[in-house]
Amino acid sequence: MYICSFLKENNSFKRYFHMNITLEDIRIKLADKGLKVTPQRISVLEAVYHLDNHPTVENILEHIHQSQPNIATGTVYKVLDTLVENRLIKKVTTDKDVMRYDGIMESHHHLYCARTDAIEDYFDRDLDELLKQYFQSRKFPGFQIEEIVLQLRGQFK
Repeated sequence: MYICSFLKENNSFKRYFHMNITLEDIRIKLADKGLKVTPQRISVLEAVYHLDNHPTVENILEHIHQSQPNIATGTVYKVLDTLVENRLIKKVTTDKDVMRYDGIMESHHHLYCARTDAIEDYFDRDLDELLKQYFQSRKFPGFQIEEIVLQLRGQFK
């Protein structure tokens, strides 16, 4: 599903994913979640994967309107909500409160550029294990950790 390239920096790996997902893969993903496979759902999910840059709703609409100019903005919002609810994509909010979407469901973190509002994915299994061990040693009465997501803010040079 993913084509990855690795860049080793300071003993950690930064992995860049390039989506290589076919329309048939998208149909299967929707059906596996028990969702009706509709042209709108296919188009929206394809846009998130194709854009591969944590797209905004506006980016998604622009991409979809190239081939389907009549798809309604409200429909795209509803489809995005459905895809998030069914864990096919994730919401990502930037420092400037811009809602963006992420098609990579594998555990990863984000690097946020405060200057440009750009987001890059950051994968580091050693860090994941360190965070998991740290929080397992702590007690949170009445709270169960489901996911640990680290957000690093700075500027890309």
